[in-house]
Amino acid sequence: MKGLLLFFACFFCFQLSAQKLTLNENSVVKDSSGTVYPYAIWQAMLRQGDYNLKAENPKDQRTAFLLVPLTEKQKQSRLERMGKPKESESFTTGRKINLFNTRDIDGNKVDMKDAKGKIIVINFWFINCGPCRREIPELNALVDSFKTNEKVLFVGIALDAKNELQEFLEKTPFKYAIIDNGRFAADKFGIRFFPTHVIVDTEGKVYFHTSGLASNTVHWIKKSIEELLAKPGTEVAAQ
Repeated sequence: MKGLLLFFACFFCFQLSAQKLTLNENSVVKDSSGTVYPYAIWQAMLRQGDYNLKAENPKDQRTAFLLVPLTEKQKQSRLERMGKPKESESFTTGRKINLFNTRDIDGNKVDMKDAKGKIIVINFWFINCGPCRREIPELNALVDSFKTNEKVLFVGIALDAKNELQEFLEKTPFKYAIIDNGRFAADKFGIRFFPTHVIVDTEGKVYFHTSGLASNTVHWIKKSIEELLAKPGTEVAAQ
């Protein structure tokens, strides 16, 4: 958690230093309609990477600031500049891992061990993990972008019990195939930090892996899937 907070602090400071702005908890930050946002809210909006800040008065870099929406091109450029998220300590790129077959909380078969020719995208998480919950909307959008491609399998391995997950998912839908009581799997791979993401290629080898929440985590997951789909003999179906 300390490392995660340090990452956010460094990313936030980088944004401000690049613009030579001076902000703190007392700074007035508003949007084009004049709505003023509390400190915690505008900080979160900046961390999500959808906005930038500029001084309302170019001659005054300390008083009031405007939230400026970024274009999709600007957002992608920013995410690329941030570099690759920190790798997980639980996996090694290029190494084969032993997956398993199981069933999701709805009783559907999830064949990871026998999923030859498929790209497997796995998310290890649990309900009371704040960063895990915050990334669910982005992960749902990720699933939607590959919904026409049967070569990509999304699996969410949760530590929680089935009844707890069912109650949570009624209010917070998660479009991955959700596996309950997944602590055995997390322990099998030695996972201690959450969320942890790992992408396994069509040969069963680890292609991408990361732990913790970074602003560009989902960006790199999607990028990695597209790279694998772009290999000879595989068609990209991302929207």
